[in-house]
Amino acid sequence: MDATPGPFPTGEQSPPHPCHVLTGRGPLTLNPAVDKVIQHAADAIGDIPSGSTIAVGGFGLCGIPSVLIAALLDSGADDLEVVSNNCGVDDWGLGLLLNAKRIRRMVSSYVGENREFARQYLAGELEVELTPQGTLAERMRAGGSGIAAFFTRTGVGTQVATGGLPWRYDAQGGVAVASPAKETREFRGHDYVLEEGIVADFGLVRAWKGDRHGNLVFRDSARNFNPLAAMCGRLTIAEVEVLVEPGELDPNEVHTPGVFVQRVVPLTAEQAAEKRIEKRTTTSTIGGGAQ
Repeated sequence: MDATPGPFPTGEQSPPHPCHVLTGRGPLTLNPAVDKVIQHAADAIGDIPSGSTIAVGGFGLCGIPSVLIAALLDSGADDLEVVSNNCGVDDWGLGLLLNAKRIRRMVSSYVGENREFARQYLAGELEVELTPQGTLAERMRAGGSGIAAFFTRTGVGTQVATGGLPWRYDAQGGVAVASPAKETREFRGHDYVLEEGIVADFGLVRAWKGDRHGNLVFRDSARNFNPLAAMCGRLTIAEVEVLVEPGELDPNEVHTPGVFVQRVVPLTAEQAAEKRIEKRTTTSTIGGGAQ
């Protein structure tokens, strides 16, 4: 998850280090004339090669970069390692890439809504590194902040720490690849396990608003893993529902500064409006009233 992608296209601002902030002298200062907008998703993801590691924002189907995912599917890139809370559903989101056998490995915390995911995993066709949800979030944040690793109490005393979790099965149902044991250390009378930060080759996110400099605002629960995916991607691409000009966003409202984002794809009204519900639950009607 730490392989360096190929050279960035001419004119793009890319940090020389996984940390997108220059330490010691304050944040990286962008040229105010920099315009990161790319009109079409296919052009924005066109240089993502097979074998890349990609961090993808979203939680379930909420706030997923569905347009960029569809463009990545059309691009033909395969052998992908994807870092995301989950893998969508069978017919939407990352599930589309999964069904097309484009994903080699997943780093996730929840996989319960995708039957094809379970089938591929149990059949030995997909490698899965299950990670506690809060740990996954912190691993992504740490990678984007230039932090190599951190200690946490989550997972102590379980196979998360001692190793042996099935990452990949063989065709006969045996464990072909298991998780390794992790370093543990005592602090203040409690045991902690060492977790490594995640740095991805690319980050794909969806924002409510964004400007041409890459500053992003997320709306309500769609914020979820999106800021973290943006942080830990060496080259981050954001699809935005509403594109505004630089200076129109109140700096106090910006969730992800443009220093973490290299490309911005403005969505059409139709693309922005297409938001699927993962699981719809309604109340029954008894005696003419909702119960």
